[in-house]
Amino acid sequence: MSRTLLEDALLVDRFVATFEKFDELTADEQFDPIAWQLSIGEPDKFGYKRWRPIRVSADPALLAPIYSGLPIRFPRLFELLLLSYRWAQVDLRIYSLFANPPGPDLAGFVEQMTRDTFLWKCLKREGYIQFGKGPHTNYDPVCFDIKSRRKNGDCRIVRIDHEEILCNDRVKVIEELAPSFEQLMLRTIDQVKKP
Repeated sequence: MSRTLLEDALLVDRFVATFEKFDELTADEQFDPIAWQLSIGEPDKFGYKRWRPIRVSADPALLAPIYSGLPIRFPRLFELLLLSYRWAQVDLRIYSLFANPPGPDLAGFVEQMTRDTFLWKCLKREGYIQFGKGPHTNYDPVCFDIKSRRKNGDCRIVRIDHEEILCNDRVKVIEELAPSFEQLMLRTIDQVKKP
């Protein structure tokens, strides 16, 4: 049974609410200008602030420029996330989500996805669209596996060995993080309850 748009929006809200449970949401003006844009309050004694995701209501037409360069659309829940919130890169324990910076469009998110042009081209060629990376300092791409795309538009979420790509120009899936983006969101929400 499919969910309504309202139910999808509530699931996205619950997912975004996990950001502060896993990540300190620290903003440093010099090293993370996106987080600094989203920061609130005064700097602490070390010069850091805290950032928060901000709710927006972006026009779905903003997705068109992204899709002109992709072989598929994102899963609908990921589209809704992109159109509903702006955030800095956030570590969610088993993966990190690329930033979706404030701005009039989604160009900042696209820049995050395509920043490493070698990885981007290799992944895209092999049927993977990166939207994040491993947790903490892990550079392994976290991707939509577009070859596993189902009728509802969702697809498997995998982590790929970045060294295999950089050293051998070959994609090696290390693990499946979830069978769908929806399941990845639910798993992330469930992780909040665990120590």
